Amino acid sequence: MRQVIVLPYQSEWASEYAREAGQLRDVFGARLHSIHHMGSTSVPGLAAKPIIDILPVVDTLEGIEQFDAQMKALGYEAKGEFGMPGRRYYRKGGDERTHHIHLYAVGNPEIKRHLVFRDYLRTHPEEAAAYGALKQQLATTNPLDIEAYINGKDAFVKELEQRAIDWGKAHD
Repeated sequence: MRQVIVLPYQSEWASEYAREAGQLRDVFGARLHSIHHMGSTSVPGLAAKPIIDILPVVDTLEGIEQFDAQMKALGYEAKGEFGMPGRRYYRKGGDERTHHIHLYAVGNPEIKRHLVFRDYLRTHPEEAAAYGALKQQLATTNPLDIEAYINGKDAFVKELEQRAIDWGKAHD
């Protein structure tokens, strides 16, 4: 059973992302269109589970499995779509889960959804603080129940995501 750990923001998360992004650039090479730090560790000041979420964008998912061996050499486990059509998911760190890769092809609407959520939290520190406080409270009350942690923040995240989407439309 995975323990639910939420930490105060750690400045080293940004440098860990940068290090890992460099390795991913080497793996995907010319197929890589862009790469982004996403998720809670990408928002300065936001409490988070210490898992670096990375969103590489490639030209197409066609043949992308050819990179699975190189990803494995970096310590990643290839999980395929893992419940989300149009995504390729990799995770690193075994049960500790230190890194998650959410790989999409150019044009997938999930890219914008993830990035507008991140950017909204970066520009609305009061929203980020409320989200962080909820995560810390849920981790404290459900330290060994990841499902309860996820379910406990679901409604809040959906409302927050809608505000982020509305904000993003106003800033396009």
